[in-house]
Amino acid sequence: MALVLADRVRDTTTTTSTGTITLSGTAPTGFQDFSVIGNGNTTYYTIAGQGTSEWEVGIGTYASSGTTLARTTVLSSSNSGNLVNFSAGTKDVFVTYPS
Repeated sequence: MALVLADRVRDTTTTTSTGTITLSGTAPTGFQDFSVIGNGNTTYYTIAGQGTSEWEVGIGTYASSGTTLARTTVLSSSNSGNLVNFSAGTKDVFVTYPS
């Protein structure tokens, strides 16, 4: 398992709760799929609720089976640095380099 960063990696999810998120598997036009991270590799991620104040930045582990991102380590969030219990609705998920 390696830490992998790539430019313009983006997807969406409708997953709720604090667990592993399931990605849609389709990047918006002009972006790369999370598959460029590689199965079993980790990456820095941001999850941001569309139209909400919910957000999370951390290190996640990508799995190509099921197209999921496990939220391995939270670095900062709208929940005082803890896992965010995301509400219903669409969230943007993208690779980013944390500050």
